[in-house]
Amino acid sequence: MHLLQQDDDGAFSLVLFYKNPPPYAILSHRWIDDEPTFQDVKHGLGREKAGYDKLLFCGRQAAKNDLKYFWVDTVCIDKTSSAELTEALNSMFRWYRDAKRCYVYMNDVVSAEPDFQNSAWFTRGWTLQELVAPKVVEFYSKDGVFLGTKVTMEEQISSSTGIPIEALRGKSLNSFSIEERMSWTQKRQTTREEDMSYCLLGIFDVYMPVIYGEGERAFGRLLREVEEVSKGQRSGFSKSPVC
Repeated sequence: MHLLQQDDDGAFSLVLFYKNPPPYAILSHRWIDDEPTFQDVKHGLGREKAGYDKLLFCGRQAAKNDLKYFWVDTVCIDKTSSAELTEALNSMFRWYRDAKRCYVYMNDVVSAEPDFQNSAWFTRGWTLQELVAPKVVEFYSKDGVFLGTKVTMEEQISSSTGIPIEALRGKSLNSFSIEERMSWTQKRQTTREEDMSYCLLGIFDVYMPVIYGEGERAFGRLLREVEEVSKGQRSGFSKSPVC
């Protein structure tokens, strides 16, 4: 697991931890077209990219919470390595679950009312696990203004997402049926078809290799893994989740 730290000169650097990472914060956000990459940070580049501001935001918030390290998906995964990408996508739920704090950066929200519940953040596939997995989730506007937490806004969140409050409070996901968990994706979408299945790996606690280009076949593989883990429990699904 690569974690970011901000050096004394304000630059970011990556530190690799093979196991037992130190306490860290984690960012949840919607990707934009101009995001910095793993290679940018590694070579001290990318400051001119629009998404660099989110690194600065996450670094500031982590420092306020006395957290030296933080994780941002755009730069902490070497996507040129298929092995690292597979490991990261299969580990991501755990990484969000184990983070001390998750900062949700909502680039389309100015104030909690009425923008919060209408944020596109609630419509993305990957943000499902980023909402459910962490214990502490804090929401921020596009200007970095604190909006509330998963606890203080649980009713609005449940209303927007269809996710039961019990799941938001940390109740074991295995206590919810396959059908109910799958229904949480109905208003969500991903840029790549396969990601609509990959983003559910942690929700169902399954592992499978990542094969970009396989299209809807990814969902068939996901169902087979889910059915194996659930020991034959009927899923009742024969097609891809709504995306």
